[in-house]
Amino acid sequence: MNAGYPLVDGSTRLSEGFALMPKDLNSNLRFGFLVHDVSRLRRVVVDRALTPLGITRSQWWVLAFLSRRDGMTQTALAADLDLTKVAIGGLISRMEASGFVERRSDATDARARRVYLTKAGIRLVDTIRESVDRVEIEILGDISNEELDQAANTLRKMKDRLLAMVGNDDGGKSETED
Repeated sequence: MNAGYPLVDGSTRLSEGFALMPKDLNSNLRFGFLVHDVSRLRRVVVDRALTPLGITRSQWWVLAFLSRRDGMTQTALAADLDLTKVAIGGLISRMEASGFVERRSDATDARARRVYLTKAGIRLVDTIRESVDRVEIEILGDISNEELDQAANTLRKMKDRLLAMVGNDDGGKSETED
């Protein structure tokens, strides 16, 4: 028998057309809030750990994306970071003035500008990774590998489902795995 697939109302529809008992919407809502709160609190803790480096959250996010896909266009960075083209332009200008990134014209599209990490930017990414690794070890200290694997698998399934629901219009462009 097919395990079925979830419906928008929280119930599960089997391939034979029978609906199973609806999931508890309250616990689903709480789960969504929990995911949001964990993400928000992790950002706060990481921000604090990176404060001595003198960079903002927006800057370390740009560096993180470029460390995975160096040479992204400003437009792609803006989309992935959920920023406007004007906002990403100002952010990149400040980071370029600090020597962490450089903009270059696209070889095939004269209108497009690509953003690359400089040597100083690469060194900063390495320092950020060391700081974040220490924070992650502390955050995950009481969680077994088995629990972490289960949570990661669950979140990957949710992400895949959400990407299917948005139809890749804005993106499953971001890469969250190293």
